Amino acid sequence: MANTCDSSYKSKSPQASLSCVQTLRAPRIKKSFISDADELLTSYADKHDNTCQSPVWSCSWSQDGKLLATCHGRPDPCIRLWAVNHSSGGNNGEGWTLVATLRDNEGDESSRTIRSVSFAPVPNNSRKILATASFDGTVSIWEDFSNEKNIMDSESHTACGWECTAQLEGHENEVKDVAWNETGTLLASCGRDKSVWIWECFLPGSIGGDGNGSAGKSGGDGDFECLAVLQSHTGDVKSIVFAPSHGQFGDGDEILLSASYDDTIKCWAEDAGDWYCALTLSGVHTSTIWSIAVSPGGVRMVSGSGDQSLAIYRCYTASEKNELDEDHDGMHSDGIWKCVGRLPSAHKDVIYSVDCAPAKAGHGRIVSGGGDKAINVYREFGGSPDAPKFSLDASVDRAHEGDVNCVKWHPLNGKILASVGDDGLIKIWSYSSK
Repeated sequence: MANTCDSSYKSKSPQASLSCVQTLRAPRIKKSFISDADELLTSYADKHDNTCQSPVWSCSWSQDGKLLATCHGRPDPCIRLWAVNHSSGGNNGEGWTLVATLRDNEGDESSRTIRSVSFAPVPNNSRKILATASFDGTVSIWEDFSNEKNIMDSESHTACGWECTAQLEGHENEVKDVAWNETGTLLASCGRDKSVWIWECFLPGSIGGDGNGSAGKSGGDGDFECLAVLQSHTGDVKSIVFAPSHGQFGDGDEILLSASYDDTIKCWAEDAGDWYCALTLSGVHTSTIWSIAVSPGGVRMVSGSGDQSLAIYRCYTASEKNELDEDHDGMHSDGIWKCVGRLPSAHKDVIYSVDCAPAKAGHGRIVSGGGDKAINVYREFGGSPDAPKFSLDASVDRAHEGDVNCVKWHPLNGKILASVGDDGLIKIWSYSSK
């Protein structure tokens, strides 16, 4: 379905500030221990230094906001976990330290870049669980047994109580993104093979698990079952996110949205246990859609593209769709997603990451990062749900010394954001609205 939408950006003076309160640096690698090829691929290594850092591709907050996970590429592919200092409380974003480093194959030179990381939404009294997407075509599941084993070796920054309990296989090559649904009962993955996979999960403490977060690994046969392999995209699938169906798509509680190198976004819905493509959004962007995010409540979506623009979408009900006189290319009487606004020059280069703020940050805040090294925050200041208006709320031109690969708002504190980049740095930001 083709969509067109008018610009909703208005030039206004920034109304907020964004300041870096802490820069987290992973241990640097001696160049003598890495291959010439990896050194060429490692961005922003100091020419006068004999060490370098791996690029950081993605980050994810734990549900309680007390842990931040980051994933790193070659020459040192791994997941790093950063914990907030409880004495400081992290109320202003500061006080984060490295507590664990996770590697699938310790010491294995064939280890591949880890492209995405995502915490599962498990209850607070259950062990924390991570899913990671790797360029070797696998999705790994990590679980934290540190409380049960009573170990936490922060001095050596080893895996501590974390263990890789499952590896999900099926993608033909690089997995680009992973995403959990709201209850942790579904996990989606997508990749270079143009496919989207949906897995049913049985996690400790979750609806589908043992319900009490008991000890013992949840990994093993029967804990993850492939429900669907979706193959309608014609290019790499870059980003995926679950959203509530609001009873407007199929008969399931949730839908899955996917963005691709083919410049489209697809909406996948469930009907009688089968997943189908309910809607294809095209004609909004003229280049790869690198990132999508859904706002609190799930009735708005934002996309960031290689065409340097942000697009805003609204979810309409089936009855509203008929009033809009919209054609529908699906077989079901579903609702519809429609582009209702566009910020055509939101960045000066590719937009690699977008995220919607929690309600505590204020209505209609969007953060974005991209190839221009900048981080921008846009706020909604007027208009209507069908034609919202946005203005630049805060901006940092040189947020990183290279591409900004991921930006994420803290899940509970609307004043804290995290960003990661090609320069190998993780930055914690304090956002303050005026």
